[in-house]
Amino acid sequence: MPLYEHVFISRQDLSNAQAEGLIEHFGTILADNGGKLVDQEYWGVKTMAYKINKNRKGHYAYMRTDSPAPAVQEMERLMRLHDDVMRVLTIKVDEHVEGPSIQMQKRDDRGERRERR
Repeated sequence: MPLYEHVFISRQDLSNAQAEGLIEHFGTILADNGGKLVDQEYWGVKTMAYKINKNRKGHYAYMRTDSPAPAVQEMERLMRLHDDVMRVLTIKVDEHVEGPSIQMQKRDDRGERRERR
């Protein structure tokens, strides 16, 4: 099955438990449609570059999935209809990278950056 990575932003006035509950909710939607939630991360409340629906901050969540395309389409459709979800981004990838995402790694563990000019 194809591999996907999803990032979604939920409203800032949700509690941390409610925001993490959204990850579980959308994971069960994938499982009901024949998909599998491989990994999930809750990135916390972050400030956005611009306001979305009068919100300056949002709860960021990240999911790695192994799902057929119809399951992903159904999950995205329900995410867009959900009142608490503000934005959704889904990317099809060739393979999942092992370990935590870049967002969860410590700044020292990210490796060397290229030299500035």
